[in-house]
Amino acid sequence: MSYEKWSAGYWLLKQYIRLIDWMIHKRIIIKGKENIPANTPIVFAPNHQNALSDPLAVLLNIRQQPVWLARADIFGKSKVIDAILRFLKIMPVFRLRDGMENLDKNEKTFDTSVNVLKNNAALALFPEAAHTGRRQIISHKKAVPRIVFMAEDATNGELDIHIIPTGIYYSHYWKFDRTLIVNFGTPIRVQNFMSQHQTDPQGAIRKLKDAIYTATLPLILNFKTTSFYPDFEHIRQMYGPHFLKKSGKKQTTYEQYLSDRELAARLDQLEKTEPDVTKEIVEKADRYYSTLKKERLKTFILQDHHHKTNLVWEMIKLLITFPVFIYGTVFNAVPFFLIDRVVRKYIKDRTFWSSVTLVAAIIVFPLFYLIDLLLASSILPGFWLKITFIVSLILTGKIAFRWYIWLRKTMGRIRLLKIKWFRPVLYKNLLQQKDQLFNQLDLVLKEAAPQKEAKA
Repeated sequence: MSYEKWSAGYWLLKQYIRLIDWMIHKRIIIKGKENIPANTPIVFAPNHQNALSDPLAVLLNIRQQPVWLARADIFGKSKVIDAILRFLKIMPVFRLRDGMENLDKNEKTFDTSVNVLKNNAALALFPEAAHTGRRQIISHKKAVPRIVFMAEDATNGELDIHIIPTGIYYSHYWKFDRTLIVNFGTPIRVQNFMSQHQTDPQGAIRKLKDAIYTATLPLILNFKTTSFYPDFEHIRQMYGPHFLKKSGKKQTTYEQYLSDRELAARLDQLEKTEPDVTKEIVEKADRYYSTLKKERLKTFILQDHHHKTNLVWEMIKLLITFPVFIYGTVFNAVPFFLIDRVVRKYIKDRTFWSSVTLVAAIIVFPLFYLIDLLLASSILPGFWLKITFIVSLILTGKIAFRWYIWLRKTMGRIRLLKIKWFRPVLYKNLLQQKDQLFNQLDLVLKEAAPQKEAKA
């Protein structure tokens, strides 16, 4: 199989994985697809936070079949694995840590990459060359500029390669039913750097690398802090919805993401200009977060001033929809918890949890659904009734999980109501901590105007 050629088998697998990906995510938001040109050599350059989930976030939401460059240590373990990786259009890139003697092997990968671009196909690789597991972009490496300049040189600069800076955001890195946002940025045309490349190749590589980095920043949620990252994340989770509401903008998922981006920039700027104030706020946030965690509460529950009315209505709705939860749980609980338990027990690096979960779900859930169908086939006459049964398993499985989250939120409201009635001192203390933290943040962040990000 030639990497640059369209593959029917790849397309079929892609449709199936899209279904699994839909099951995993609560919401998928794609912005900027109009920035992806047709019939043009393209290089997708996304940020990298979450192992295999990142390339899937890109390839499942574009029409192209991009060829990915991945670290070489996943190759060479067996001929079967190498064949699968080739089918998935993944090529190896050797790094210094793989041994100096292996670096020459990159020439073959680069030559194939050039051929992909010469055939108007899409190439994709991560400029950071490593995933972080944090909402923090790291310095870009030179692989993308080197490859595109090699391709342009091989065709006398006639390819007109477009680099698509791409930003990926997850509401959570490994939890089920999360939100995914993919932002495709304005293309960077390599032709604009070719004149400098003719006279100063290394300078052109650095300039293009910096251009990709700079173009990625508006597409991601990025914390610059090195001292307070976990603390700023907790502040974002607790204070973020209030920060959006205070702005007067519409309270949607994407607006919350944009607001969180602004909040991250202002927190970073506050740390830079007012380190002592930042430390004081972080200490308050840590105390408040610890209290919430101890009492198994979330900030949004404290901000709900109608606990009793909401609680009664929520319990009625839970009771009405309980049969759907039971149906979905009966047919989905075993594969779901089996995968979850194995992943949490045996996968030590959390940035791989969502990737391994997805791969396991692709295999395990269909097997269990097939078993369910075989067991129920005697009471399901007709082909379409059997198909309806399978579809119902998928839909109610997702509904059952959301029902469970709904139940947990309701239980949180019950816990808060019990605290309000039977532990009034603690209830008052919680409100005071929240109000003091939020009021101080309202005041100091108003003046913390973010500055332009430095190049990397």
